Amino acid sequence: MNKKLMLLMLTLLLVLAGCGQQPAKDKVPESAAPDTAEEVTLKVATLIPPMTEVLDLVKPMLKEEGINLEIQILSDNVQPNNALAHKEVDANFFQHVPYMEEYNANNGSELVPVTPIYNAVFGAYSKKYKTIEELPDGASIAIPNDPSNIGRSLVMFEKNGLIKLKEGVGIQATQADIVENPHKYKFTEVDLLMLARTLDDVDMVAMTPAYAKPLGLTPKKDALVTEGNDSEFTITLVARKDNVDSEPIQKLAKAMTSPEVKKFFEDNYSEIALPAFE
Repeated sequence: MNKKLMLLMLTLLLVLAGCGQQPAKDKVPESAAPDTAEEVTLKVATLIPPMTEVLDLVKPMLKEEGINLEIQILSDNVQPNNALAHKEVDANFFQHVPYMEEYNANNGSELVPVTPIYNAVFGAYSKKYKTIEELPDGASIAIPNDPSNIGRSLVMFEKNGLIKLKEGVGIQATQADIVENPHKYKFTEVDLLMLARTLDDVDMVAMTPAYAKPLGLTPKKDALVTEGNDSEFTITLVARKDNVDSEPIQKLAKAMTSPEVKKFFEDNYSEIALPAFE
């Protein structure tokens, strides 16, 4: 074997050996790989219990899903929709669908229902009278002042025989649609959040159980009349058209309709709030 051939073979062997000993490209062991999943913050506006309590209950559930639920408790029943429409929050939980639709119509917004959560039994209460039969002619009755709840109140009174409304108006009813008022009741429209405070000043107040309960009142025991079980006014989780199908919103909806939330209502609010999901 001549020297040139030997030198060529030796060079080839050295190259092959170097390739075999070349370290693999940097590879971080799976156990040491950094966690690239970032926690998502989901902002939800709400008002009062039991809405706030439901959100508090599902917060740790969502934490396990990588979602930080930020609960914003606002002071009136306009702010949550304004905040949602202006993308200051991702969802809200305080209203029924007729109220949401009324807001959309007045503001050109695209708020949409995500899922119904519970039925709050609407009723009328009095500090002065124990039964509706005791309510005198000319009694003063306070009702919520927003259009959807005005209609809700008047329909409830019609179903209980107190008044008669123009045929077909349904929950769109206003006081102008009262065609029969044999007892000459006087209806005063009051801001939703102020209704409970008027209980001392009027003969009867129509309100949801969320506002009655802090006064120690429940529909089953204390209401002179209620709207029944066929209400269109289920308290609903609401988002926007542009985010309603997003994963965080859908995970929130799933948590809020979980067995844990159902049990919470059954254990704590069985007389005033009925879960609207199976």
